Amino acid sequence: MSRQPKAVILVSGGMDSCVTAAMARQTHEIALLHASYGQRTERRERRAFDEIADFYSVSERLAVQLDHFVKIGGSALTDMRIAVPEGEAGTPISCNEIPSTYVPFRNAHFLAVAVSWAEVIGASAVFIGAVAEDSSGYPDCRPEYYRVFQQLVREGTRPETRIEIVTPVIAMRKREIVQRGVELGAPLDRTWSCYQFEDEACGACDSCRLRLSAFADAGITDPIAYRARVER
Repeated sequence: MSRQPKAVILVSGGMDSCVTAAMARQTHEIALLHASYGQRTERRERRAFDEIADFYSVSERLAVQLDHFVKIGGSALTDMRIAVPEGEAGTPISCNEIPSTYVPFRNAHFLAVAVSWAEVIGASAVFIGAVAEDSSGYPDCRPEYYRVFQQLVREGTRPETRIEIVTPVIAMRKREIVQRGVELGAPLDRTWSCYQFEDEACGACDSCRLRLSAFADAGITDPIAYRARVER
């Protein structure tokens, strides 16, 4: 039996990247990559990454520290002087303006590390769980962004290197991601999405609200603990 091609999966520890990993392992041998960058929930997200990797018995894993994001600042996730915006759980998220939780050009840094590692270990793909329609309006979650980055990979790697940037959930609604994760038996109970806290999710930041709405729309109970949970 032929061996599956290898892929690097960027796993933040959140729901979208967990489901992306579950999808990728259907067709690839997976190597998991996590990038900490001084975000408020850095330790909790790293724990989620480790638990997801353990769940799938992944031996090839890499965790990197991108501390320069704290020095750069400009985001509520990395600068404690900027408050994380809150709203009522279950209320719509506006994508008309870029929120303060946007980390400037973050995904380019993540992808650069992933492509470097992929080239070294012979992976043919890099998977990232970016979501366009139901995201918080981040510009580096758009399909156009990844099409351009794909060209950069072609131009900036060895001539014999063939690495595809794969965004399997980018056109999915959040509820569809939840449903797909359940279908694949993904460990959603081990994921973490909250921008603010590491013990219990706040239920009020953009990420928590998107997640709660997704589970509610899918008709599935979110398995993680919240300080405030509003079901619709």
